[in-house]
Amino acid sequence: MATTALERIMQRTDRSGDCWLWTRSLNSKGYAEVKVAGRHYAAHRVAYESLVGPIPEGLVLDHLCRVRRCVNPAHLEPVTNRENVLRGETVSARNAAKTHCPQGHPYDEANTINRPNGHRRCRACHNASTNRKVRNR
Repeated sequence: MATTALERIMQRTDRSGDCWLWTRSLNSKGYAEVKVAGRHYAAHRVAYESLVGPIPEGLVLDHLCRVRRCVNPAHLEPVTNRENVLRGETVSARNAAKTHCPQGHPYDEANTINRPNGHRRCRACHNASTNRKVRNR
């Protein structure tokens, strides 16, 4: 009798704590993978879809517990990729969380220049820098 992907996940998971921790090897990014019909899939996605339902189109699963090898669907929330990145502990997330520039000016609608590459710049600092360059010519 063949086992389902969910059964294999449950057999390979330590569910003694709040997180359901994958006990086998992880992929290069630290996520659990399970083989389904000859292809590898993220185990947390398979567990979520098996126990909760489909992941809405255009959304990814965010590990609310911040543990990549956790496959507990209660610890997973479908969100946009942007939201997932901003919730993380990356450089992008830390910079996005900043409310003021290094000089103390607020990053608000009136004082923020949003560049095409996604970076933002403090308008007050930009203007001060431009004025210094003009005076030094």
